[in-house]
Amino acid sequence: MNGLIMAGQLLLGLSLLVILHELGHFLAARAFGIKVEKFYLFFDAWGFKLFSFKKGGVEYGVGWLPLGGYVKIAGMIDESMDTEQLAQPAQPWEFRSKPAWQRLIVMLGGIFVNIIVGIFIFWMLTFKYGQNYVVNDKLVDGISVGSIGKEIGLQTGDRVLAINGKKLIRFDDLLSTKVLFGDAQLTVLRGEKTLYVAVPDTILNKITKNDKESFIAPRFRMGSIREISVPDEKADAPSFMDKLLKRKKEKPVYPAFNAGIKPKDSVLSVNGTPIVFFDQFKGEISKNANKEVSIHALRNGQPIDFNLKVNSNGTIGVIPNFNSLATAHVNFGFFESLPEGSKMAYNSFLDNAKGISKMITGKLSARNISSPVGIAQAYGGTFDWVKFWTLTGLISMALAFMNLLPIPGLDGGHVVFLLIEMVQRKPVSEKVLEKAQIVGFVILISLMVYAFGNDIFKAFGK
Repeated sequence: MNGLIMAGQLLLGLSLLVILHELGHFLAARAFGIKVEKFYLFFDAWGFKLFSFKKGGVEYGVGWLPLGGYVKIAGMIDESMDTEQLAQPAQPWEFRSKPAWQRLIVMLGGIFVNIIVGIFIFWMLTFKYGQNYVVNDKLVDGISVGSIGKEIGLQTGDRVLAINGKKLIRFDDLLSTKVLFGDAQLTVLRGEKTLYVAVPDTILNKITKNDKESFIAPRFRMGSIREISVPDEKADAPSFMDKLLKRKKEKPVYPAFNAGIKPKDSVLSVNGTPIVFFDQFKGEISKNANKEVSIHALRNGQPIDFNLKVNSNGTIGVIPNFNSLATAHVNFGFFESLPEGSKMAYNSFLDNAKGISKMITGKLSARNISSPVGIAQAYGGTFDWVKFWTLTGLISMALAFMNLLPIPGLDGGHVVFLLIEMVQRKPVSEKVLEKAQIVGFVILISLMVYAFGNDIFKAFGK
């Protein structure tokens, strides 16, 4: 069931974005009197399609290959490679007959719509739900530092005061691309001493191999246990991917549940070591993977002891109470939300640009590229409207950026040739455009194969 929910969310999100992207091209073409022959969600490769109908001279339909969509514009060299039509004399209603500036607007139409959709989604999310964040000034116990944080010189208990000289208001910014893309300098208070810690370019590569907790997290007091992991036959059953890959799924172990630990119990010590902070608890438990530990706790004010064996991954299945973290909520009015949503969309677009730049220069591993399989996993196996629209907004901005890349076959490739035409005042030859289209197709298929390969290797744990 989880796999179906993931696939359903992916299909819904991408279908909406693809239709709106292609609608941008469609409306721009029609506005300039250019004939549109087809409007398809997904590709009808080799002539196969799920269904179609004609209206107003346009064939609308759904293809069988869910790798995007397209509009077929008369007189344009595109993925259809319709050379027969191009061999005929140009007609006034064809793409190639229109001025270069009009063709440029048609090619940018889809990108423009994706940007507008991204801004609109973030605008509405901000208006509806506002923003929550951890107040950095109120983290009196500082930060908890993982292995990667220690590598760059941070220590547990440090308080981060600023990023690149700008006061840190929201702790969440420390886990944003402002820091994770590197080239950032953190102003740190350690005791009475102020230090400066440089974040290297390679930090995101290290974090993606582990997790963000291996970098830094807010330090908070252990307090009581909020919930524990309990057996769930449906959740513990082999997933679709397990069955597909014929992987033997080990039977889950629930140490805390089996030992009798309950929500609201307060942990005081582990193996005799006093516990004040969650990072201390986590450290004591993780270093005793596959070993027996004794836990001393309080239940309703009365002492209680537990003996249990820690899982092989260094956990016992408890989630602490995060109430000690000082959080703030900000509400925005309808019009106040627009600049906030626009800023979120802009930052997302900029992050895509920085990420590609770092991959090209080798500072970020290309293993971070994901296929639709990875995107489906990001949506998750449960339906959450906030998460769904947030991810859909991020994907919309990613599509806008990716389509702007100067790769033949993408909108950006067409834009490059149109700009060349406008500079040299004559169109690029159709033979060059046809060959470029083939090269672009090979590049895009290769990237898709690589992305799917990434996700397949990740499924095998590699």
